[in-house]
Amino acid sequence: MSTAPAKADFLLTTGQSLWTLARRWWWLLAAFALVYGQILVDLVREWWTNDDYSHGFLVPIAVAYLLYEKRHELAEIPPATSWFGFIAILLSQVVLLVGYLGAEFFLQRTSMVLFIGGVVLFMKGWRYLGAVFFGLVLILLAIPLPAIIFNAVALPLQLLASSWAESFLRICQIPVYRDGNVLQLSTQLLNVTEACSGIRSLMSLVTLAMMLAYFLPMRWWARLAFIATSVPIALAANAFRVGGTGLMARWFGQEAAEGFFHSFSGWVVFVVAFVILLSELMLLQRLAGKRSNSE
Repeated sequence: MSTAPAKADFLLTTGQSLWTLARRWWWLLAAFALVYGQILVDLVREWWTNDDYSHGFLVPIAVAYLLYEKRHELAEIPPATSWFGFIAILLSQVVLLVGYLGAEFFLQRTSMVLFIGGVVLFMKGWRYLGAVFFGLVLILLAIPLPAIIFNAVALPLQLLASSWAESFLRICQIPVYRDGNVLQLSTQLLNVTEACSGIRSLMSLVTLAMMLAYFLPMRWWARLAFIATSVPIALAANAFRVGGTGLMARWFGQEAAEGFFHSFSGWVVFVVAFVILLSELMLLQRLAGKRSNSE
């Protein structure tokens, strides 16, 4: 039996529903575009130009999938109004104003999330907000941190990556001396810069782990363990990459280590870390299944 007509009917119905919503709330969409249009454009541009937040392009897809998966649950939630939502909307505009006056993009962008949450709460109520709350969390994860916080996090990660890479090189019998975030080999000097801190892979891997933990059926303890272990996996993978760069510099020279290998290794190591994360996911699901069977 062909499912093509059913799919066509579903797409047609969905398109009509979206068009109906757009006509009903056109004034709200227009207000959002007027206030946050340029902010949203600048955010997408930063996703494109800043590799640390390139995972931001996955967020709209994940949020759309979340709304699709919960479409029946959302339809059954009775409409309600909460004036706390109106307060949140007003607060979002105060945060936006402070962000404009202080030229702080982080405040401007987070005010957008607060505005969306306030609108949902004001027009649909607490239950509806709770159902879509994870989508707002994902949007927050795609907003670049302010420089003062980013630098405060990046520096310790640089030192950690340097320390772990030093241990890796010593295990490989490579003479190395570490001074802060600088690795001194016999004839080469490797500086573990901010780009090598691992914060890029850390943000991306944690975001992916949160998506998988939310959308896949897992016990609560398995979700927490899965998300928590994504942090050391990302850090260890980055340290391995830095150590591998040291090996390349030792064997083939510093130019080889800083050329194509340096960029390509970042992708390879991230893929390996993601595969490890998926392997852990399957293990946790198996353990959860055995535990439920024993109970």
